[in-house]
Amino acid sequence: MEQEKIARINALAHKAKAEGLTPEEIAERDVLRKEYIADFKRSLIGQLDAITIVEPDGTKHKLKKR
Repeated sequence: MEQEKIARINALAHKAKAEGLTPEEIAERDVLRKEYIADFKRSLIGQLDAITIVEPDGTKHKLKKR
């Protein structure tokens, strides 16, 4: 996710605490949050897919999906 979008999420969060948001800003915030969460999940899945378990006997295997 681009830094500009993250900055916009933060700006909307600060405005929401300070004075409240308009319905358009609430909709924008929701869209940005969903995009951020989807990016976070993709990143986490990529990290987990890269993990290799090394057993005491030296064998290696990837994590299994549940």
